[in-house]
Amino acid sequence: MRLHHLALWSRRIELLRDFYTTYFDGHAGEKYENPAKGFESYFVTFADGVSLELMRRTDVTAPDAAQHLGLAHFAFGCESRAEVDRLTERLRADGHPVLSEPRTTGDGYYESAVGDPDGNLVELVYKA
Repeated sequence: MRLHHLALWSRRIELLRDFYTTYFDGHAGEKYENPAKGFESYFVTFADGVSLELMRRTDVTAPDAAQHLGLAHFAFGCESRAEVDRLTERLRADGHPVLSEPRTTGDGYYESAVGDPDGNLVELVYKA
């Protein structure tokens, strides 16, 4: 298992995209937009395959909306949908909260989310 990506909330995802591609040789994918949820994101992928997901909620404008800035979650890449399911159930059985049941997202990931002991959001992801 390996670290797959880190996600950051920002009101300026294009600025962050340009920063990470200019100074750290990241490659930005196409912008993902989900107008129904007011969500936009870019994945910036680095040479080792680890990515930053730069995320914005278009409906959040308050400067003190702390939950929409900074680290949002980190994700571990799994080898299959079955591994996502298996690890989700193992974590649940060991008493860790499952925050999002396994599902397929609009941008093609099969994922679940669990809380770590400090409350950080950890995603388990698979993308074919």
